Amino acid sequence: MSFWQNRRILITGANGFIGGHLVDFFVRQGASVTGLERNIEKRSYLHFEDLGSKIKIVRGDLCDRSFLERVMSEGDYEFCFHLAAQVEIGVGLKSPYTTFETNIRGTYTLLEALRTHAPALKAAVIASTDKAYGEYPATEMPYREHYPLKPQYPYDTSKACADMIAHCYASDVYQLPIVVTRFCNIYGPGQLNFSALVPDAVRAALGYGTFVPRGDGSHIRDFIYAENVVALYARIAEHLSANPAQFRGKAYNAGTNEPRTVREVVELIFNKCKDQKALDVIVQQMQSARTTGEITVQYMDYDVVQRDFDWTPTTSFDAGIDHTITWFKRFLAH
Repeated sequence: MSFWQNRRILITGANGFIGGHLVDFFVRQGASVTGLERNIEKRSYLHFEDLGSKIKIVRGDLCDRSFLERVMSEGDYEFCFHLAAQVEIGVGLKSPYTTFETNIRGTYTLLEALRTHAPALKAAVIASTDKAYGEYPATEMPYREHYPLKPQYPYDTSKACADMIAHCYASDVYQLPIVVTRFCNIYGPGQLNFSALVPDAVRAALGYGTFVPRGDGSHIRDFIYAENVVALYARIAEHLSANPAQFRGKAYNAGTNEPRTVREVVELIFNKCKDQKALDVIVQQMQSARTTGEITVQYMDYDVVQRDFDWTPTTSFDAGIDHTITWFKRFLAH
């Protein structure tokens, strides 16, 4: 029997990219899953793959304390995965207030509801981001867990604030079983935020749009496949529930430690889709494009999660892009 059989699990942002993949995983493991979403979003991995019919869905505002308290009381949850967030960097720059409300207030409202109305809680995993670290010189990459958080941009700052709040609730003051995760850029089937590099490039390379570069392609990033991330989330939560004293309050990084430039990613995708003509135009446009509001170099290793949870990323970037392109062909033709 799976460890997750009949476990009561709450996933915030269940209709988001990673939320949908987590739902898929836990449903297959026999868990009792509740997905929290703000509104009905049919254009999502959750609903496209008909996963919503296999779980309980509750709809409401993450910043509504009374709503969350009611959800916790009714669900008596053992595990919580907090993925709901405003994740678009451009939106954060244009509307910092909304980003702060969702990502900061939403997090402390959720954690307070867990503290006061979830007595059965065994583990809560709070999804942060590598961007919470802010800008570090390329010579100090990859990010390490002990690096101070020094974000500058609104989205990055909102996630760093949420991290600190999570650590407060996990501290000896409240002792909630919480772990914070800071992962690199996650990609894969169902990533329908087309402001992100991989889905934007895949959509354009398949002929369903035009890719407009936001910079000269020299920015460096690390990419990790969605299924690998889900496996790590599950492993962290299981270990945290078994030994909260050892893991409570820790933050974990995960990446592949295989940095690549934005241009390399775009070239790989367009070459796989055999659209050389469009790629030539993009490369030409990159020569005069300049990026604003984004960190120059970001990547991560997985030394600590490998040590503590015996986890390594198992999907190569090349294979992950193949899987992603295959899924988007089906989705975009639908």
